[in-house]
Amino acid sequence: MSEILIFGGTTEGRQLAEYCENNHIHADISVATQYGAEVLPCGEYVNVLIGRLDCDSMIQLICTEKYSIVIDATHPYATEVTENIRKATADTNTSYYRLIRQSNSADYGIKVHSMNELTDELNRQKGTILSTLGSKELDELTAVENYSDRIWIRALPSMNVAEMCAEKGFDTSKLILEKGPFSVQQNIQHITLSGADILVTKESGNSGGFDEKVIASMQTGITLIILARPAETGFSFDEIIQILEKYA
Repeated sequence: MSEILIFGGTTEGRQLAEYCENNHIHADISVATQYGAEVLPCGEYVNVLIGRLDCDSMIQLICTEKYSIVIDATHPYATEVTENIRKATADTNTSYYRLIRQSNSADYGIKVHSMNELTDELNRQKGTILSTLGSKELDELTAVENYSDRIWIRALPSMNVAEMCAEKGFDTSKLILEKGPFSVQQNIQHITLSGADILVTKESGNSGGFDEKVIASMQTGITLIILARPAETGFSFDEIIQILEKYA
């Protein structure tokens, strides 16, 4: 039985899982999808739990397994998931540690702080848009004028992404369904393929390929619009490793 529960689905979650496996630390890693599980190490010390959990399910899991600590290494934009983890750990009196992804301070581009600001900015701009926000923001992007004609979507190659895009009125011939993070050259190829005048990205940090998108935008001369990361506090990756060291 493990004392450690890690909520992952990110590069940092995978790195923590690899650290635990390599250092003989028993840990359970919770991910939402099969894809999230496929990139995790499979070994003696790391146990992977697959499936989306709401707050009640988290509480039940924590109580059943009696974890000593919970590490939240979910995506910085998965604010609802983080809120549920915080509540579940508070309700079960379990130690909670939030891993904060290293931020980037890009001087290039236009920074906005909400999806409403983003769509307003896109409506002020002209030209073709390449959105690298993934599939979760499709609903909000329908607020962009002539979105079916203007927007290309880059997202993970999930089976239902094309169906979701079609249901919401996006042009399914304007989909780039590939796994990232992407190199500068790959981003340039996608910009060229889409004929984009504007690249939209989250402030996803180094592990999310943010720098490569900034450089690709600069080299191609297109407009970069950045959806700023929600403000939060927590621990760095190295600080989380120091916490895990106590269980080695």
